[in-house]
Order: sequence, then C-alpha cells, then structure tokens
Amino acid sequence: MKKTILITGASSGFGKTTSRFFASRGWNVIATMRSPELETELSGDPSILVTRLDVSDNASIQSAIAAGIEQFGQIDALVNNAGYGQQGLFEAVKPEKIQEQFDVNVFGMMNVTRAILPHFRLRKQGTLVNISSAAGRVTTPILSIYAASKFAVEGFSESLAYELESQQIKVKIVEPGYVPTSFYERAGAEFAYDAALTDYNTFNGEMAELFSSFAGGLNATAEEVARTIYEAVTDGTYTLRYLIGPESEPLIALRNSKPDQEYVSALRSMFMPAAFENKVESI
Repeated sequence: MKKTILITGASSGFGKTTSRFFASRGWNVIATMRSPELETELSGDPSILVTRLDVSDNASIQSAIAAGIEQFGQIDALVNNAGYGQQGLFEAVKPEKIQEQFDVNVFGMMNVTRAILPHFRLRKQGTLVNISSAAGRVTTPILSIYAASKFAVEGFSESLAYELESQQIKVKIVEPGYVPTSFYERAGAEFAYDAALTDYNTFNGEMAELFSSFAGGLNATAEEVARTIYEAVTDGTYTLRYLIGPESEPLIALRNSKPDQEYVSALRSMFMPAAFENKVESI
C-alpha cells in the first residue's frame, strides 16, 4: 500500500517542492494550503490531493485530515511546513505582527500536530517533521521575532519526542539555512521599519551592508530541503535534527563546540565586527 504524507504550506517554496518530491517517489501527498483554488501545478497529479488547510482554523485542519484519510486510507507522515519569517528591529515590529508570527509558526504547528496525533496513535506509527530553521539554533541580527518562534519550535519538538516515542511515533526537526524561495520575498515585503527609530540608523546601515555581502554565497536549494525531508521521513531512525545549508553548518558547530560566552563573542565579531572591535579595544 502506498504511503501518504500531509504537507502544510504547499502552495509555494519548500511545501510545493516537497509535495512534488514525495509524489515522484511513489507517495500519496495531501498538499494543503489556505487557497487551494489558486493552485494549478499540483492539482493535475492523481497522487496529490490539493485541499484547504489554514493552521489557525481548526475546522479546516480536521477537514483536511479527514479528506486525506478518506481518499488514501491513512496518513503516515506530517510535515509542518507552513510559516513565514518576520524580519526587522524588535521595536519596529507591531505587537499584532508578533502575535501573527507565533500564531502561524508555533501555535499553528501545534494545532496541526494535535489534530493528527490520534490517527498516529491509533496506528501506533507515524512520523512528524517540523520545519524549523538554522535561526532556531543560531541567531542573527534583525531576526529576533522569527528566531524566537523557531526556538519555540525546537524546544517543543525536542520535548515532544520523548512523549511520542512511547507511541512509536517519530519526531524530526529539519533546519534549513538560507534558501532562495518566495519565503524570503514575503519576508522582504513585510520587513518591519519605523522611521522614528533614528537611534538605529547606523546599526541598520551596517546590517544592510553586511547581509548584502552574503548574497551569491553557497546556499542550499529547495530540492535539497525536500530530499532531506524525505530522508527524515524514510530513514527509519529516531534521529531528531537534520541541518541543511553550508553557511549554517559552521555556525551550529561553533555553538555545539564552544562555551556559551565564547560562542556569543564569536558571533558578535562576525555580525557586528565594527562594534565588537571597538568594544574590545576599549577594555
């Protein structure tokens, strides 16, 4: 019997690419999104069910799960992919945008997880994949809200894994670094800016110059992310974390290998070199 995976946020980016990848490997796919009526690329594949799911709408979550089970018989894996990245100075991010970031990235992910677990427990099997980020392990400037949401995903997933392993359910965390997709187009469009915060002008200028210098570097692709998700679902292990991205690997290694303050100082020297050098010279 073909296995079936449910993927949230499948209208673009990792979600759409992963839907195609699993379908090409012989899986049934429940590709969910908020506006399935706009989807034209996935709906022609008989192994892909395109249906509505809004992670903040529990009725739509239950409906999507039921529709998938009705069409394919069972669900073997869930990929919690729906999310977005709020960028900008913390003081510039409106409180309602902070709430939205957590409603989607954290509470929405929990909503879908809670809804699928009775089905997994009944079958005494299942794999839960939560899409986190390298920013859930290593922070950078102007990502405080997004990083906070992904740190929450990491902590939730790591703790939940203890509970679900008792039910033969695997929990996986996939941590992409920077991958050029429409995710970053939305992040750029929704970048939080407040012209009144002039005290940050120098800092903002330095950060803009720093991040522009990273353009054109070695980055993973959406296809590599999809392949890693497939590995996480099919490798048969209880491995918790899967990191993707050549620019992120040395930063995670630094975090794992150094005492905390040494790691913090290393990142400050990397992301705020001028300020760090001035501080060191003044000591």
